[in-house]
Amino acid sequence: MTEEAPAIFVALEQSGLGAAVRESAWLYPIANVGHIVSLVIFAGAVTVMDVRLLGGFAATAPGRVFTRARRWTIAGFALMVVTGFFLFTAEASHMIMNPVFQIKVAIIGVALANVALFEFVAKRAVIDLAAGAAMPTRAKVAGLLSIGLWLVAAACGRSIAYF
Repeated sequence: MTEEAPAIFVALEQSGLGAAVRESAWLYPIANVGHIVSLVIFAGAVTVMDVRLLGGFAATAPGRVFTRARRWTIAGFALMVVTGFFLFTAEASHMIMNPVFQIKVAIIGVALANVALFEFVAKRAVIDLAAGAAMPTRAKVAGLLSIGLWLVAAACGRSIAYF
């Protein structure tokens, strides 16, 4: 399959880093476990924010929930990117041609666009709401899309090995 992959991904896989991750008894397993741990951190924090957008945890003001959960979300996502890059380098030529991986990357892009849209369109209407206040419809839509998109991205990630 490497002859079909773009040369840059073949070169990445054949680089010293790609070889080190692939051949090490420790690097790939550490990156794999780190990816899963960071997914749990990220998913937990995102779920807290999304549930609040959907009206859950109404006794707590949304601004307080988002401020605390955002730090964990950013940390989890950053760690997922780093560990995912290590995993990717070990099999870059195969991964880039994998249709499930391609779907996962596209879904992540859409999910990040949803985050950006929330930040620029709905956040102001939500962040200063008092505890118990009803969420605007656009915030609920953003929360529902977020949960769905991140679940699909995670499912794709777990399904990559089968394609």
